[in-house]
Amino acid sequence: MPQIDQKAEFDWDNTKIAVVAAKWNSFITDEMLKGAVSALKSRGIRDENIYTMRCPGSFELPLSCMYCIDNLDVDAVIAIGVVIRGGTPHFDYVCDAVTRGITDLNLNTGVPVAFGVLTTDNVEQAVERASLEKGNKGAEAAISACEMIQLEKALQRVED
Repeated sequence: MPQIDQKAEFDWDNTKIAVVAAKWNSFITDEMLKGAVSALKSRGIRDENIYTMRCPGSFELPLSCMYCIDNLDVDAVIAIGVVIRGGTPHFDYVCDAVTRGITDLNLNTGVPVAFGVLTTDNVEQAVERASLEKGNKGAEAAISACEMIQLEKALQRVED
């Protein structure tokens, strides 16, 4: 059985990634954005190839990510947002719409869109998951985006 070599040397110099962070709950998304950018830089992605931008809230993330795919020559997009449960069904509607929208972008464009959207029961859970010291979910989404780029490149090498 052939093995796909996803660990082969990879040149990140020309890799371009957009990071879209929601403004809503910015005290949390700011930390996630920092984590994502730090993780991308640690992979060797150059500053000038990391596009960062803001959208109003998590609901707007799928369309904002689509704008990036349509207008920037990016290899991947990272969507960063926070949806915190409240006393109404709004939480469920937003979570479903964002998840569906990002999934559709992945499947319909072929460009990896990493899901860095926290869906938590309270602010404390969100803050904990955005910690730069304890396991930043923005950084995890950035790593996921990079791994998807590597997977696609590995499969292209098999075709060559």
